[in-house]
Amino acid sequence: MKITFPDGNIREYADGTSSLDIAKSISPKLAEQVIVSKINGVLTDVATPIQSDATLQLLKWKNNDDQIDKEAKSVFWHSSAHLMAEAIESLFPGAKFGIGPAIDAGFYYDIDLGDHKLTEEDLANIEKKMLDLAKLSNPYIRKEVAKDDAIAYFTEKGDQYKLELLKDLQDGAITFYSQGNFTDLCRGVHLPHTGFIKALKLTSIAGAYWRGNEKNKQLTRIYGITFPSQKELDEYIQLLEEAKKRDHRKIGKELSIFTFDDEIGGGLPLWMPNGAIIIEELERLAKETEEDAGYQRVVTPHIAKESLYLRSGHLPYYAESMYPPMELDGEKYYLKAMNCPHHHKIFGAEPKSYRDLPMRLAEYGTCYRYEQSGELFGLMRVRCLHMNDAHIYCTKEQFAAEFRAVNDMYLKYFKIFGIDKYVMRFSKHEPSKLGQKYINEPELWLATENMVREVLIESGIPFIEVPDEGAFYGPKIDVQIYSAIGREFTLATNQVDFAQGRRFELNYTTAENTTDTPLIIHRAPLGTHERFIGFLIEHYAGNFPTWLAPQQAIILPISDKFNDYANTVKMQLKAAGIRVLIDDSHEKIGKKIRDAEIKRIPYMLIVGEKEMNENKVSVRRKGKGDVGAFDVTELASNIATEIKNRV
Repeated sequence: MKITFPDGNIREYADGTSSLDIAKSISPKLAEQVIVSKINGVLTDVATPIQSDATLQLLKWKNNDDQIDKEAKSVFWHSSAHLMAEAIESLFPGAKFGIGPAIDAGFYYDIDLGDHKLTEEDLANIEKKMLDLAKLSNPYIRKEVAKDDAIAYFTEKGDQYKLELLKDLQDGAITFYSQGNFTDLCRGVHLPHTGFIKALKLTSIAGAYWRGNEKNKQLTRIYGITFPSQKELDEYIQLLEEAKKRDHRKIGKELSIFTFDDEIGGGLPLWMPNGAIIIEELERLAKETEEDAGYQRVVTPHIAKESLYLRSGHLPYYAESMYPPMELDGEKYYLKAMNCPHHHKIFGAEPKSYRDLPMRLAEYGTCYRYEQSGELFGLMRVRCLHMNDAHIYCTKEQFAAEFRAVNDMYLKYFKIFGIDKYVMRFSKHEPSKLGQKYINEPELWLATENMVREVLIESGIPFIEVPDEGAFYGPKIDVQIYSAIGREFTLATNQVDFAQGRRFELNYTTAENTTDTPLIIHRAPLGTHERFIGFLIEHYAGNFPTWLAPQQAIILPISDKFNDYANTVKMQLKAAGIRVLIDDSHEKIGKKIRDAEIKRIPYMLIVGEKEMNENKVSVRRKGKGDVGAFDVTELASNIATEIKNRV
């Protein structure tokens, strides 16, 4: 059989040769490092025999650019979850297991330990047992199992959770993975053996309802993370400590930005006055930028009939992420989970000609998506989203310029927010899933993906290509950004849509007086208020730049007799458009300064007799200390300029 490698090199091997054996034929060192293979674009265990001609990628923990490979990392951490389950089963016989996936930062497993409540000592014992088991280098062995045999196995174990999962599976789609004395129901894929896992840390314990349903039993969720070396774990723990200080949930509470309430519901944030200010500033930035770029603003309702989402194709694909319908007068209505169908209706409401294109419709639309309760996480995973959304309707000839302009908008925002590290994930379709996960238009997929690739290359924007992650109606760009401490976030998306225009019968009159269907670009450069503000809180550690800070200045009178002068200063600053307040408490000036520092207010203006007599203020900058005395008019002008320019 002929094996084609990523560099185009082709080698011949006997039918049935495994990826691991191929790695050994190239280099014994490579064979020791390979975590997983990709055969014809599909992740596969390295021990799996290859039976015919194929393309092959051999994935290590780090790729050739010395960056951790995302897919290899996910396999590494999923295998680590199985190792943790093996350790728990040996320490707590009779434990039953829910699911144990890899996540963005490590892995977790949901476990039913009966009446036992885990302690810190238990976690330490589990960690030790995991390391002991890892040293055995037990292979992860895949086995296809008939449904009846799988049911018999987990019935004997008394594991009702696996039995429930088996109800949704059919013969031919059931596999077990075993390592050492542990066997689990799992699709895979996994590491070659446990010896890859050299360092680990169980990071936290939480409660999680089985299958995310609050009516089900609450299981114990154990989070952990593993690495191939102790050095990488030590670096991660150091990063984790810094991340804890920057946790948006902690800082958001300290700065009165947002809150949650059980009577409102999980994942439904309440924005407090300080949070509303940040939202308004972000909207002002977006509206100014979009107005300059020729966008027109629209407003759409929060609900729509079922027929709208059936026409768009969203309902069949995203039903599990949408709230259940409301029935009224024999009609089903859904809470809006996405803005695009509404925008398509606006485009189609009036006849269009080629002179009207490109048409750019923008909205900060409110959407509602059902996230399982176990997946909710502060502002990062919520059920109510305010999305910086827009849809561009253009001709094929206009596409490249429009797509490039959207990417340029991203770059502008990155500069404003001090985002230095970013990468575009170019998400493509998977040909074998056409008609299931993706619109069945193979030629259009390839043509559109080529258009996107050409724009990215011409723009010089760093990007990576990722198969099988496109939207159902076309390829997309997912924007990955990194905070000041290197934490990765998915900010926004830039999607190409070659299907919705036809579904909604959108058209325009061409210069030749014929009709054609526009291409549609879905874009959201600032993502949602919720996720982006959560990112900014952690990125800045709550120390927002002056233009974005809820309170931009605070006046600190040395004593009550200077309160009148403080009010005069306040009026001058407010007249210059500066958000300012006075601390007229009876505390000493040192305490007032400390309180202002805790509130992370950029400018602290101290006033006493000398300042009053000279019509000045003594200025203290957050993070810089005293910067001298300034005339009030001069200071107001300086701060106003800083705000206007979004320094």
